[in-house]
Amino acid sequence: MTVGDTDAAAPATGAVNLARRFAHLRSDAIATLGTWQAPDASQERLRTAYLDHLERHPAGVAKGGPEVGGVPAHLTASCLVISPDGGHVLLTHHKRARQWFQFGGHLEPTDSTLLAAATREGREESGIPTVAPAPYIVQLDRHELHGDFPWCREHLDVRFAAVIERNAVPETSAESLDVAWWPVDALPEGTRDELSRLVAAARAALSL
Repeated sequence: MTVGDTDAAAPATGAVNLARRFAHLRSDAIATLGTWQAPDASQERLRTAYLDHLERHPAGVAKGGPEVGGVPAHLTASCLVISPDGGHVLLTHHKRARQWFQFGGHLEPTDSTLLAAATREGREESGIPTVAPAPYIVQLDRHELHGDFPWCREHLDVRFAAVIERNAVPETSAESLDVAWWPVDALPEGTRDELSRLVAAARAALSL
């Protein structure tokens, strides 16, 4: 084997190891997306695209995973925390993106499922240990990232939702600048359109 062959083999070996570490999450994502009934044609196209991504890329759920279209892309999981009356949502002011979002992020090898990842992210970033998302997808969203993200350039987000009383006291994590409740009819500028669509999807899925 030449030196060039050794250099080429190292990334390939790393990719195989990465795929093995996340194999259980890839299997869960395929099963979860495979049985999800998309609410409209746009979401169905995303569902199909996510499954295609996972089929083509064994490490498609990992942060250090494959490049899609020349841009690093991978599945993520997030959780919208919403009040029982559907009138308010708890959001995080993301430190890197400098915008308000629902809680969420990358999958970890220690997560057992996509739902478990969304639950972990919701609890870590809100500081509320009782966050428990409903066990079904409320929305898919594929988006490019803007801000201080050294590796990530595109997320294929799988979104869940959890109902929490507004008297629950949140805590700001190291990943956030702030955590606060927002009325759904006065969401923060910058991500208002995206969040409004997510809120509508969550309210419909949860019958709020």
